[in-house]
Amino acid sequence: MSESPISNYLAYLVAQAHRRLHVDLQRSLQEEGAQVEQWRVLEVLSDGRGRSMGDLADLVLMNHPTLTKMTDRMVARGLVHRAPDPDDQRRVLVYITDLGLELFERIKSRVDTQNSALEDHLGESEAAALRQLLERVIAHGG
Repeated sequence: MSESPISNYLAYLVAQAHRRLHVDLQRSLQEEGAQVEQWRVLEVLSDGRGRSMGDLADLVLMNHPTLTKMTDRMVARGLVHRAPDPDDQRRVLVYITDLGLELFERIKSRVDTQNSALEDHLGESEAAALRQLLERVIAHGG
C-alpha cells in the first residue's frame, strides 16, 4: 500500500488496525459459523447475567437496530433468549443459552489465539503500552 496523507491521522491508523484485526478474526470465526459481533454478544452474556438491549448495545459497540436484528437471528439459532426483567417487567433481558455457551467456548479459543499472537508480536511491554494508550484515547473521546 502506498503512503498517503490520510495515514498521518491517528484516527485513520486506529481504524485501519481495527479493520485488519476484525477481518482476520472474522475469517477465523466463520469456520465455526459465527461473526465477530456474535462473539462479542456471547462474551458479554457468558457470565450468565441477563443484559438489557441498551446495555448490550453499549458493551458490544453496536447500534440498537443492528443489534436487534442480530439478536433475532441468534434467538432463532437458539444461542440466546429473551425474558422479562424480574425487577422491571417493562424491560426485556437477553440471556445466553446452553447452545450459545457451547458456541462461545469453541470460538473463544480462536479469539484468545488472535489476542495472544498480537501480544506476542508486540511483546509484553509494548502490548501493555498500547493497551494504556488506547484506554486513554477511549477515555478522552473525540
